[in-house]
Amino acid sequence: MKTMKKGSVIHGSAVSAEETFDGTWPFEARYTKAPGFRMHYVDEGRGETVLALHGEPTWGYLFRDLIKTLSPRYRMVVPDQMGFGKSETPQDRSYLLQDHIDNLERFVLDLDLKDITLIMHDFGGPAGMGLAIRHPDRIKRIISTNGPTPLNQPGLGDALAKNAAASPWFSWIAKAYANGTLEQVLGQLEYNILSTLKLNGFQRNERITDTWLRAYSAPFKAPEDCLGAIGWAKGFAEGAHRFEQADAYTARALSCKPALAIWGMADRTLQPEYFLPLFNEVFPNSTVHRLEGVGHYCHEDAPEKISDLIDKFIQQV
Repeated sequence: MKTMKKGSVIHGSAVSAEETFDGTWPFEARYTKAPGFRMHYVDEGRGETVLALHGEPTWGYLFRDLIKTLSPRYRMVVPDQMGFGKSETPQDRSYLLQDHIDNLERFVLDLDLKDITLIMHDFGGPAGMGLAIRHPDRIKRIISTNGPTPLNQPGLGDALAKNAAASPWFSWIAKAYANGTLEQVLGQLEYNILSTLKLNGFQRNERITDTWLRAYSAPFKAPEDCLGAIGWAKGFAEGAHRFEQADAYTARALSCKPALAIWGMADRTLQPEYFLPLFNEVFPNSTVHRLEGVGHYCHEDAPEKISDLIDKFIQQV
């Protein structure tokens, strides 16, 4: 239902706070209005803060195994970005990368999160790096899980262009935008969520159950619920997303942070040959784990392995 909030039109989340998806998402729903809309997040466990950021067209559900595994030892904070999951979908926001960085910054400052281990997937990568550039003092470790880490790399634009030409997902976005069908198709994600996820790529088809499908399709009950997914794709097609820029001091400070990349090598959307060199360029002393047979949604394909690698990394550095 649409409600008015300080002059903005807000579309409430299509997913209720109480929804657990047959117990697969058993976490207490928490909310903050700090970003200018009702933003959902989970906050489970105690200890060092681990902030996990999802991408397109997923939500915190992607990290359900990670939360269960790591929350006995760490504080797992997992927000749903604007227009995704249990968060609201404002009808008058741009849904560009810049918006998501602003939202994330307000969220982190509202919770006063510090000494953050940042885990990023998909467009959670550039959103998280935007936060890190604005607040490097709040970041302790940086972990990329099939998520780009833009930090002023000279070859970033060339890598993005080559990846876009080779990626089925980005190629579809360009074609659909050109023929005028992008908003129509992504506005029906309740019905075509599986084909969208498969286009981006994952390998473990046995993970697909009725509950799994319902969890990923539930946020997208109507076209007005799909503005987050539409906005990210449309922003790419229009070249409207803007990476946060770091000054030399901030870039050096971040490059010295302990960093880990875990990359599914079967990723067709963000192909490792283009993105791992960019990661190594920024974090020359980092650790990289290449997971063979694991696709773009690496947290679906290899949740146990990824949880173990992250746990060991946090304990070691």
